[in-house]
Amino acid sequence: MTSMSRARVARRIAAGAAYGGGGIGLAGAATVGLLLAEMQLARRRVGIGTPDRVPNAQGVYGDAPPTAGEPPLRLMMLGDSTAAGQGVHRAGQTPGALLASGLAAVAERPVELGSVAVPGACSDDLDRQVALVLADPGLTPDICVIMIGANDVTHRMPATRSVRHLSGAVRRLRTAGAEVVVGTCPDLGSIERVRQPLRWLARRTSRQLAAAQTIGAVEQGGRTVSLGDLLGPEFAENPRELFGPDNYHPSAEGYATAAMAVLPSVCAALGLWPDEEERPDALRREGFLPVARAAAEAVAEAGTEVAAAMPSGPRGPWALLKRRRRRRVSETEPAASAQPG
Repeated sequence: MTSMSRARVARRIAAGAAYGGGGIGLAGAATVGLLLAEMQLARRRVGIGTPDRVPNAQGVYGDAPPTAGEPPLRLMMLGDSTAAGQGVHRAGQTPGALLASGLAAVAERPVELGSVAVPGACSDDLDRQVALVLADPGLTPDICVIMIGANDVTHRMPATRSVRHLSGAVRRLRTAGAEVVVGTCPDLGSIERVRQPLRWLARRTSRQLAAAQTIGAVEQGGRTVSLGDLLGPEFAENPRELFGPDNYHPSAEGYATAAMAVLPSVCAALGLWPDEEERPDALRREGFLPVARAAAEAVAEAGTEVAAAMPSGPRGPWALLKRRRRRRVSETEPAASAQPG
């Protein structure tokens, strides 16, 4: 699918989500039966794993003392098992802990990490998660990171419904005063051991959803980061983890890769990234595009950020597309070990 056709599909899904449509699915009706049949074969061939305990990474990160009268930054994780960190053994290996450590180092300020993410969650669980996050108006997070979408694909949730729930979550969080960064649906077609046509369908539907998620989130004042095939090597090594209802478990290295792709956008949302990094670089094909076009471009390259840029014009809302450099964990020194709560 070309970038332009992907943009048209994503815009149609996002419009359906905004205006109440519910019939646009992640795969056409003619392919649903084939997709289900292939998933059944894949389950039998690779097996189904068992859920692991999710490490409790909540707590305060960073060793810089708070400035007088200035509390720690509050970072909240929402979404599915990718946001929760299911599958690793230590709290410090979860994406929340990695993001909190990196943010504390950049901000030179402690970061308080919380999480309401649930393994196995689809986008319709975001309503409940946001209610938990905003239960105490005095504890609104400074920044929320949402990672969601893979289970929507495997559970065949209509894309319009999926995007509607995500857009509503971003809107509620932004209205409350929190910045929001969304890690969009990963490319599930990265699973090399699963045969065609399931792999092709998984790639097509997950990219369609990721592009539509980008439009929905950006139009509500959030920004998105394409996870794309960042987790591909982990899926290729552990294909059974895609197919269990709660078993979406990247390795520690996979989580680190995803977290370090998201960290620059988290810092930028809080005004902590260097000014020179915020200017679009034409040599890296960065710049201002209609949001649907930017969304389609972003899903083709993991680690690409899309953020609202200017008011709507004749071609709809515009966005800034940034191909931020992905930094390895060793390049972002953790401020300190956490004090899990």
